[in-house]
Amino acid sequence: MASRALVMADVAAWAGVSHQTVSRVVNGHPNVAPRTRERVEQAIAQLGYRPNYAARALVTGCSRTIGLVTVHVNHYGPAQTLIGLEKAARVAGYSLSVSILDEATAAAVREAVDRLVSHRVDAVVALSTYDDAARAIGLLETPVPLVTVQVSGGEGRPAVGVDQEAGARLATAHLLSLGHRTVHHVTGPEGSQEARGRVTGWRDVLEAAGAPVPPPLCGDWTAPSGHAAGRQLADRIRRGEEVTAVFLANDHMALGLLAALHEEGLSVPDDVSVVGFDDLPEAPYLAPPLTTVRQDFAELGRRGVQLVLARLAGEDVVPEPVVPVLVVRSSTGPVPVSRTPAGRDGHPCYR
Repeated sequence: MASRALVMADVAAWAGVSHQTVSRVVNGHPNVAPRTRERVEQAIAQLGYRPNYAARALVTGCSRTIGLVTVHVNHYGPAQTLIGLEKAARVAGYSLSVSILDEATAAAVREAVDRLVSHRVDAVVALSTYDDAARAIGLLETPVPLVTVQVSGGEGRPAVGVDQEAGARLATAHLLSLGHRTVHHVTGPEGSQEARGRVTGWRDVLEAAGAPVPPPLCGDWTAPSGHAAGRQLADRIRRGEEVTAVFLANDHMALGLLAALHEEGLSVPDDVSVVGFDDLPEAPYLAPPLTTVRQDFAELGRRGVQLVLARLAGEDVVPEPVVPVLVVRSSTGPVPVSRTPAGRDGHPCYR
């Protein structure tokens, strides 16, 4: 005969605590003494107890599941944010039910949210960085809390994100501090709120310093678009334009630009200093190692889940944006006093 399933009372008896204390630990309640929590967790591990969330959902109406709607998860930032949210949800005792959309139309977003709600999720997180998704989210009315990550929440919609403008200001100020007269910028795609924030931070620093604001080059987050921008900038250098520092809106585009400058006979940072954004795991191993702006995706996920839990508790919380940090490596350096980099045709670009 099969042994009966373990219940909370078994854990309580093993740990020498009440059933209510075990329930608080399992549900992540903060009001449990650390030593008591540790004893209960040891009992859970020793006995192999697994909470019956399905039974609990029938009794409480709570599924301990958070729904996530996202688009463009093939890009590094959204993918890492998704991972951060999943880890934070797991720590809080929740699972994540994910719906990945090919496009962020109002109809697609509404259908995904309705589907998650029909599966009895306790709340929904919308993860995107694009205006079309923000507009679609702004039109939704849901029977469960809905919060947004990395996209403006709109009026009355709780949201959390990384301070993109602050990150761009760090990158641009770093390059100016090295003596570069101005900083060129390769943007993310049109319609991206992240890209727009980085443009704003870049421009604000240049204007505050009284530096020229060159026309930005348009990218699309991919290495090929960064490569194309690098070819354009190398051509400007050959024609005598002063291009000594470039800030790119993400590291993948910076990777493409580094390759293009190398092909054009330009050295980084001796001829051109380069800064990216994101801090890819590969960034320290590029040639040269890439100076970049790091986003703390784990912290972003933690604050996103914290916001969900606050909304479930009926609390109005306005989380602070996650502050990025500048990671200085050897792709940036002082502007040279004189140089004669060779172009593709072997002739000096300028002196």
